[in-house]
Amino acid sequence: MKKVVKFGGSSLASAEQFKKVADIIHADEERRYVVPSAPGKRFDKDTKVTDMLYSCYHLAEAGEDFESELAAIEERYQEIIDGLGLAISLKEEFETITENFKEKAGENYAASRGEYLNGIVMAAYLGYEFVDAAQTIRFKDSGEFDSELTNQILGQRLADLSHAVIPGFYGAYADGRVKTFSRGGSDITGSIVARAVKADVYENWTDVSGFLIADPRIIENPEAIETITYRELRELSYMGAGVLHEDAIFPVRREGIPINIRNTNRPTDEGTWIVESTCQKSRYVITGIAGKKGFCSVNIEKAMMNSEIGFGRKVLQAFEDYGISFEHVPSGIDTMTVFVHQDEFMDKEQKVVSAIHRLADPDSVDIEADLALIAVVGRGMRATRGTAGRIFSALAHANVNVKMIDQGSSELNIIVGVADEDFEAAIAAIYDIFVIAQL
Repeated sequence: MKKVVKFGGSSLASAEQFKKVADIIHADEERRYVVPSAPGKRFDKDTKVTDMLYSCYHLAEAGEDFESELAAIEERYQEIIDGLGLAISLKEEFETITENFKEKAGENYAASRGEYLNGIVMAAYLGYEFVDAAQTIRFKDSGEFDSELTNQILGQRLADLSHAVIPGFYGAYADGRVKTFSRGGSDITGSIVARAVKADVYENWTDVSGFLIADPRIIENPEAIETITYRELRELSYMGAGVLHEDAIFPVRREGIPINIRNTNRPTDEGTWIVESTCQKSRYVITGIAGKKGFCSVNIEKAMMNSEIGFGRKVLQAFEDYGISFEHVPSGIDTMTVFVHQDEFMDKEQKVVSAIHRLADPDSVDIEADLALIAVVGRGMRATRGTAGRIFSALAHANVNVKMIDQGSSELNIIVGVADEDFEAAIAAIYDIFVIAQL
């Protein structure tokens, strides 16, 4: 068997954490390919190395002195190197970084150096081969990740390596310019590597023991999720569940490679398994609850709207013309509501309203702000009657007014819209009726 293991920033924030990671890797000979993040926070008020690099580069870009800021970053790595008793030096690497910062190599290059340097340290500590992601992970000229070319290049590069360290978060264009994924992109790199080596398992090690049914900042000690499907995870990640980057699913999904979310500080915990499909029943009707605040609804009314061909397209064109994506579009016979992110919409709202009138000629357009969307997700909902009714009942009992409810044809998720101020109460009510009531 082959396992790809990715470790997050908190798992690699110090020499002590590096030692824990090494123990985990050496405890299983199948853990052969390692994807490290940049060092994270060592304590609450500490700064992540990636954020330090961003700040340092912004000074360089503005033509200001950045030597002391870069020296602080070098000190962070030297602290880890000394703590591990390694004989390596990153002096030449930091000299190269200094020159590239002066030449304004770009924010992507700057941000990627955290993973790059940590990869060098990790490879030296484990005695593994270091493989620079800039040489093996490709982006198209458009900035889009080139999955097939990457799979070919990376697969060939790793084919003859029994053990390797590949830093996360970044790759490069064909001309060598560094390009990063969005924040948290080391999760994606781990998935890409797992696909390239045809791994049996992709282990993603972080500071929590897998996914929880609900946000622990809202629900005290929520139950853990033992097994979740790719589709369920996609829904929960999109709606704010932040243990794994939502795009990390795609490379392994096409190969049927399971993901195991594990806790570096509690390595004996089984964590959460993310799989393509499973015959294992969920412990509860729902698998998880997640949500986001900060939406607004644009309600369009027009008599006989249902008989007007192309009405929906005309309305949505108004949003498209101003670069605004929509989240949900529930509709009735004479009404159509478009949910959008409030911060994207606010500055363009009157232009969009004017465009809707011009393109679709509605009777009225009404906007409601400060709304939250909550996703109730679970493969168990398909075989359970009355799930939506139980949600309505729980919210009514908690005095939460439902602004919108939308269920996909797959019966995998139900989206509920409530006022921002009712967000936490709504999640607590749904958790209580589906989880607490069954304990």
